[in-house]
Amino acid sequence: MNAKTILEDKSTGVRSVGPDATVFEALQLMDEHKVGALMVVENDLFIGVISERHCARRAMLKELSPKETRVSEIMASDPVQVGPEASLDECMAVMGQHRVRHIPVTEAGKVLGVISSNDLLNLALTEKDHIIKQLEQYIAPGP
Repeated sequence: MNAKTILEDKSTGVRSVGPDATVFEALQLMDEHKVGALMVVENDLFIGVISERHCARRAMLKELSPKETRVSEIMASDPVQVGPEASLDECMAVMGQHRVRHIPVTEAGKVLGVISSNDLLNLALTEKDHIIKQLEQYIAPGP
């Protein structure tokens, strides 16, 4: 299983915002779509990520006005990302190493989708359940 197949199983599209949007507008979009991060896209090209953490730590703690501060001022402008061929284990390793909860899957500068830590956790649990069922059938086959 790789990043591309993980994205194929997801029904949601890429949630994005432009760099000139305000932090307040970004937060409204996150709330509306019930996500913790948005991809920052300009002219169809991926340029960064803005998350709830960025809003809290880079704007609110510095007492920047969310209605006046632009996304481009607080976003992660060089975020970690993976290609479509990255394995499930590679995605988990990158998230753990960089301490992020969302990882964009990109190709040729465009965001194909976003994998969350919840997506990976659910997939890992499903995979483990499948292996357990196979082992149970092997050990104690039915009549």
